[in-house]
Amino acid sequence: MKKTNQTTFQAHPWHGISPGEEAPEIVNAYIEIVPTDAVKYELDKESGILKLDRPQRFSSQCPTLYGFIPKTYCGEQVAKRCAERTGLKDIHGDRDPIDICVLTEKVVSNGNLLVHAVPIGGFRMVDGNEADDKIIAVLESDLVYGELQYIAQLPRPLLDRLKHYFLTYKQIPGEGKRSVEIAEVYDRPEALEVIRRSMRDYDKLFTEPVAKPARKAAPAARRKGASARSAK
Repeated sequence: MKKTNQTTFQAHPWHGISPGEEAPEIVNAYIEIVPTDAVKYELDKESGILKLDRPQRFSSQCPTLYGFIPKTYCGEQVAKRCAERTGLKDIHGDRDPIDICVLTEKVVSNGNLLVHAVPIGGFRMVDGNEADDKIIAVLESDLVYGELQYIAQLPRPLLDRLKHYFLTYKQIPGEGKRSVEIAEVYDRPEALEVIRRSMRDYDKLFTEPVAKPARKAAPAARRKGASARSAK
């Protein structure tokens, strides 16, 4: 086999992949979990490797493909939008990429893959005092869901199933009830706005150059002494 001089590395799913050339209208979605998973997988943010987060201790399985949109971040802009729309105070972003559910009629056997998804709406979830939006999307060109454009077109039982999952999957018996609510169910235009804001939050945190502190001027006495030395 012919040797190559170049070493190829896999791109980091969060930082090394574009949200998509047509984002936010069509986005890349990195899938961590599929409906048949009996354990919870989650991206290890430092290494970019999909890791086993925990076994599912109770009957809580996501009804759709589930993951996140690369190069997004739930930060200041997303939190501000949540506060504006809900009237809630002291809301912060959850400091994670924006979560996305992708509907498809096809059975996908495992995660750790990219798909093209078309956002049609979302849940404005609030976990404690943190914004934790869930974008709802359809797999691009899916034979059953691919032509849907708005969340109101989803069958009501499917929407209720998604609501139930997100309101219960963090509730662990015996550990006290967590304050989790879906403060708003929004349609496609608002989903696109949330994604835009999350992209700006990401750029501000990870890509904008950090301004270097201004160089302090030398004290007057030191400048005077340097001038005197140079004159000798």
